[in-house]
Amino acid sequence: MRFIKDTHIDFIGKSRLSGFFSLFLIAAGIISLGLNGGPKLGIDFNGGTMIAVNYTETVNIEKVRSALANVSLDGQHFDFSKAEIKHFGDDSNVAVRIATLDNEPENFSQKVVGFMRSIFPDKIPENEMDFILSIEKVGPKVGAELSGDAMMAVFSALVLILIYISIRFEFTFAVGAIAALAHDIMITLGFFSILGYEITLAVIAAFLTIVGYSLNDTIVIFDRIRENLKLNKRANYTDVINQSINESLSRTLITSVTTFFVVVILFLFGGEVIHNLAFALIIGVIVGTYSSIFVASPIVIRMHENKQD
Repeated sequence: MRFIKDTHIDFIGKSRLSGFFSLFLIAAGIISLGLNGGPKLGIDFNGGTMIAVNYTETVNIEKVRSALANVSLDGQHFDFSKAEIKHFGDDSNVAVRIATLDNEPENFSQKVVGFMRSIFPDKIPENEMDFILSIEKVGPKVGAELSGDAMMAVFSALVLILIYISIRFEFTFAVGAIAALAHDIMITLGFFSILGYEITLAVIAAFLTIVGYSLNDTIVIFDRIRENLKLNKRANYTDVINQSINESLSRTLITSVTTFFVVVILFLFGGEVIHNLAFALIIGVIVGTYSSIFVASPIVIRMHENKQD
């Protein structure tokens, strides 16, 4: 069922404006990444310790930060005030992420938990085991391996997609699809850098989900383009692509809007654990829908014109 019927929007005619818009977003992301020294990597990649604890009452996060500015462990003094310290779930839960230390004492995480227990001794659960929600530790070597594996996963996905679309359609379509996917990942990564969000393994999974979602949207349009080219062999190439996008518009928007509602609900009510993943999917759904129309298709036209020349 088509909710949007008989549209005649000149999408390709607006490709120059959309191109400047895309370049602006990508440039802003690249500048942010340059100023920040690259993306903000979580402990999954950098290595470190994440401790989550549960107090019985609301605690002031600034008091926690002030207390962690002077931590004494085994005769050594540490300043963890610049570590990531935040509430999650509600204001009685506190998570602390500490990067790997060169002079880390034995049983480091347990000793940090003990110190956090001493900050608000009157707000500790009766059963002290309920105080610790989670302790995660990743060594720097493991983090480096995970980082390499994540990059390889994204690169492998793009190469396999290039091969698949070249076989199913033709090489020009494959280039358009890969350009759209690279566009989506770069813009999403740029938003993460600008907003200071961490890149974790869950976010990498979200990036791969974005790749699949955007590709599916692009292939639907490409499939309609191929059908219309067979039916109208003498028609103008640009007109056929515009017609194909308009014919696919209802399906594209319905799919995107319903998916968008789901990921927004995940972002608002899913909790801190999946907050970054849901945010990546929100950006990915918006940008993926946009790139299928305003990035992939115009590139196919440009490559077709170059072949004709």
